[in-house]
Amino acid sequence: MKIVDINVHPLRTPLETPFAFSQGWVRSRSATLVEVVTDEGITGWGEAFAQGLEPPQIAAAVIESALKPLLMNEDPLATEVLWHRMYHATRDYGRKGSVTAGISAIDIALWDIAGQAYGVPVHRLLGGAFRTRVQAYATGFYRITGQGEASRLGEEAIAHFEAGFRAMKVKLGYGLADDLQVMKEVGRSLAGRGVTLMVDTNHAYGVADAIRLGYGLADYDLRWYEEPVAPEHIGGYREVRDRLPMPIAGGENEHTLYGFRDFLGAGAVDIAQPDLGSVGGFSACRHVIALAQAHGVQINPHVWGSAIAQAASLQLIAAVPVAHHNVFAEEPIFEYDRSSHPFRQLLVREPVTQQGGWIDIPQRPGLGVEVDRDVIEKYRIR
Repeated sequence: MKIVDINVHPLRTPLETPFAFSQGWVRSRSATLVEVVTDEGITGWGEAFAQGLEPPQIAAAVIESALKPLLMNEDPLATEVLWHRMYHATRDYGRKGSVTAGISAIDIALWDIAGQAYGVPVHRLLGGAFRTRVQAYATGFYRITGQGEASRLGEEAIAHFEAGFRAMKVKLGYGLADDLQVMKEVGRSLAGRGVTLMVDTNHAYGVADAIRLGYGLADYDLRWYEEPVAPEHIGGYREVRDRLPMPIAGGENEHTLYGFRDFLGAGAVDIAQPDLGSVGGFSACRHVIALAQAHGVQINPHVWGSAIAQAASLQLIAAVPVAHHNVFAEEPIFEYDRSSHPFRQLLVREPVTQQGGWIDIPQRPGLGVEVDRDVIEKYRIR
């Protein structure tokens, strides 16, 4: 089998109601999709993680200009060989960010091809499924107007609960006083309902304020406190982790085995959160999972992309071992972002859906997605 073409599809659509996370306002949703075509009629799909404020054309240019020429007429089943070829060829100007996201997209598509060629879901190729279903947690609590939205966010917590979610991640990072007021209202709304909470500040604070916020959240029994400081401030992560009682999570903005070597080696986190569309795809995640296991750090993948990213993340999370084995070990959970994103429900024939807060791991070959090309044409950036 040979690769005969690689098509890149940057997509974007404006949002009727923009929303904010701590780093800025999201006024449109976007995705950078890649389609790897083989001479045997098998097509694989992948996605580069377009961060909330990232133009999807950046990774698209990387794929078209730098990566595609390296892969034409190559064997798509040689996933490890091709990953290293792409990484080494871009090392002097890549290693992180959109270049690695471009590698991620292609690598995901190659694993999709492999699963289809062998007639098995990707998690079988990764070594098998530790779980056949996964609990979903609702990501949400974004701002629509800015500060002072605690009452509305308390109502949102009830909406997530009524939709079946028993775990939720609250977006913070809008000022310490506002954050604490939001958590007070969310906690009041969910009191006695048996809901597990996490928080995510998207690295809004320096070390001192991140610790102050953590002290204020100590009574909420958080499953984790995500991205307390900037991703490159590894020493700051370690200081926050040393000072606070709750588990510290991060890693969506870290890349490849080499980045996670330093991140995990410093004892920065209790929970590592590689994003398949950013870390380097399935091949890189295999490396990172092994490294995390050696450091006693749980892997809990991050996902904020389209239906393709969601499908890929489900395949990965099925194959993630627990870090601390016991008969009642804490299992990884699946990020189910509840913000507006048409490329989740419209892009594929069978989008990811949760029932009672749980999602079954798809068993179809590869990623198990059937892409609607009409949707791609509708939202393509010309």
